[in-house]
Amino acid sequence: METKFILSFLTELAENNNREWFVRNKPQYEQAHAAMVRLISELIRGISTFDLGADKIAAKQCIFRIQRDLRFSKNKEPYKTNMGGFIVKGGRNSGNAGYYLHLEPGNSFLGGGIYLPDSVRLKAIRQEIYYSANEMNAVLQAPDFKKYFDKIVGETLVRPPKGFDADSELIELIKLKSFTVLFPLDKKLLFDEHFIDEILPVFKAMKALNDFLNRALTE
Repeated sequence: METKFILSFLTELAENNNREWFVRNKPQYEQAHAAMVRLISELIRGISTFDLGADKIAAKQCIFRIQRDLRFSKNKEPYKTNMGGFIVKGGRNSGNAGYYLHLEPGNSFLGGGIYLPDSVRLKAIRQEIYYSANEMNAVLQAPDFKKYFDKIVGETLVRPPKGFDADSELIELIKLKSFTVLFPLDKKLLFDEHFIDEILPVFKAMKALNDFLNRALTE
């Protein structure tokens, strides 16, 4: 099973997070990476059944590097102890909203939306929420959305951003710096032989939010 193999490798990596171990065990990493590619490829096929155009994305465009960026980090461990794939138009660095799978021992989850957009995109999203509050409320109150998610989450400002009325109906959303939803994955689900089929409804429930956010970025 792809998820079990990937998580087994990541557990060992977390216990031996150094270059010497990684080089010795590079064949195991390559097998885990190949398993992640297969998993993301299968997810792309599934997501494309309800989000047209997803099948035009290549799995390798979605998967993040295992190497950590150490330039500005106090943590000098060279490797991430997770594997992630972000299925999104234009690839993982496009800045668009999409569908995310995060595999990490003890902290695996599904995610959707957009994380820390740049200032131009952030302003566009806030304006879209401000002027389309009814539509945003419809997204939040949809039965499928509420089945899997409590709310949109992200870092938040203490005060409303400049140019936005503090009395706005959705001011707490407008104050966010990211617009994401999260769904935790437990071992039972991770190791289910029908894992893909089980998680596709969660991703489908994110689609309306992704559509809203991506529309804000193109208008």
